[in-house]
Amino acid sequence: MEKNWWKINSETLIDTPFLAVYEDRLQHNIKQLIESVDGNVEKLRPHIKTHKIGEILDLFKTYKINKVKCATIAEAELCAIHDISDILLAYQPVGLRKERWISLIKKYPNSSFSTIVDNLETAKALNESAEKNDLRLSVFLDLNTGMNRTGISISKNWSDLIAQIIELKNIHFAGIHIYDGHLKGDVEQRTSAASNVFFSINEEIERIQRIVGYELKIVAGGSNTFPFYSQQKNVECSPGTFVFWDVNYSVNLPEQNFKPAAVLVGTIISKPTSSTFCIDIGYKSVASENPIDKRLVILNDENLIPTAHSEEHLIIENKGRNEYKIGDIIYAIPYHICPTCALYDTVKVVNISHEIYNQWSVIARSRKINI
Repeated sequence: MEKNWWKINSETLIDTPFLAVYEDRLQHNIKQLIESVDGNVEKLRPHIKTHKIGEILDLFKTYKINKVKCATIAEAELCAIHDISDILLAYQPVGLRKERWISLIKKYPNSSFSTIVDNLETAKALNESAEKNDLRLSVFLDLNTGMNRTGISISKNWSDLIAQIIELKNIHFAGIHIYDGHLKGDVEQRTSAASNVFFSINEEIERIQRIVGYELKIVAGGSNTFPFYSQQKNVECSPGTFVFWDVNYSVNLPEQNFKPAAVLVGTIISKPTSSTFCIDIGYKSVASENPIDKRLVILNDENLIPTAHSEEHLIIENKGRNEYKIGDIIYAIPYHICPTCALYDTVKVVNISHEIYNQWSVIARSRKINI
């Protein structure tokens, strides 16, 4: 690994804490994603939940990636603003969100929108709203393959549900959505578990295709099962973390050759004891749903160990011989980049010369843009 790739030229440093994005590494990760599907960008529908940034959507389009997946109305609207042609909201639109979904589709007619459902009542409600607004809505059936978060269980008669959805006049049934983020272990274990389920339902999907008379789309997986789905025919893959990567996936998905491309930058603000110091990366600056040893990894020195955390402070124990003083800059990779990025209004963009030369707004961290 390039030595000190994360260090930013002091002349361009700004006040901390901030999240820095390294543009050359980001582009490497997009190229690596495309290489993983043998150059077939039609297989790619990356999730934008990790970055929520318009400039990265523009970069996707530069590499001919024109389909995305998202989780919020704001993310979907950001994609439409940046002229992404095919936008999947992988979050069932119920209640007031359903009306926002209709408004979004009407406001941005140049983008093709789809969403997911896992029950007939929601599909009927969408059909009713579509009829009132003279629309035809595209939906995927969300299958629960074991994560038990959303979706109809594959142990139930989900093909009957599809048959009922197809009968709805203002609904176009587009295909199947699967997210299996619960699958852990090494790549062989993840592949085996994903393939066992996928091949068991694929025969039924092929049968349904013969009945409806058109090819159904299959949108499947995230980062954990990307190596499996990337090699399956007629499957669109939806990894998201690849753009920035993080400690969690670097450790647990070592077979995927992405590089960390987002770094937390902080400052030593105090030295309360001879062996500890405090930096300004509190848990308002880094995702903190995990225990203290799984929130970030310090890049400066492997002997710097986080020991205590609060809103604006992180205590570091120095177990090595290197000396650090108040005002020194500390760099760290977050354990979980997706919620970390959502803590920042902007990210600072670092070029190959280690200079901050731009900033990008994390616009879709907001729950609302216009709609």
